[in-house]
Amino acid sequence: MTLADTPALRSRRAQLVTTLRNKGIRDERVLHAIASIPRHYFIESALAEQAYEDQALPILEGQTISQPYTVAFQTELLNVQPDDKILEIGTGSGYQCAILCALGAEVYSIERNERLYHYTQALLDDLGYHPHLFLGDGTLGLPDIAPFDGILVTAGSPNVPPTLLEQLTIGGRIVIPVGDRESQMMQRIIRVSLKDYELTEHDRFRFVPLIGDQGWTKE
Repeated sequence: MTLADTPALRSRRAQLVTTLRNKGIRDERVLHAIASIPRHYFIESALAEQAYEDQALPILEGQTISQPYTVAFQTELLNVQPDDKILEIGTGSGYQCAILCALGAEVYSIERNERLYHYTQALLDDLGYHPHLFLGDGTLGLPDIAPFDGILVTAGSPNVPPTLLEQLTIGGRIVIPVGDRESQMMQRIIRVSLKDYELTEHDRFRFVPLIGDQGWTKE
């Protein structure tokens, strides 16, 4: 764990919530979760002063912790309800995972990088969050545990992995950035029947690439 959660840092976090609200985030449950979770715990202590600016920051293994607006935007689109069974693809820093836990979801999360997986597992445990974490190829999902009420993909994909679509419940939704390696369109896909899906598109973002069997190949 890094710096203690001081009154000054809590004040900055409250200012961040105001920024996100002004940018259009309306789900008060999402805003409350962001207000309650110390983002500076999920980054290096040297970057703590930047934790509550609305920007992505570097973490271990050349990865990033997403911009808070991006986290809030994806989470709001996913429309997480208490006790929802949610699959996260790309545990990363663990911050998004903590947000999902704070919303009352039963969270399953997959990370492909072994060092990051072990580090984040220990961090989330220390912070009192207990999602089900897995080391492996997130593009394949968790077919033995499916179906899921929601799937959240935190890396940019060249397509929507068919295997993930198949792991949604009827009425379940997947939120995923789809595009090339430079820019992706945020998509939400709702499974409306066994064979039918409803797709909507919501703004462009830039994520690290989704590496895996049904994503990008590693360069």
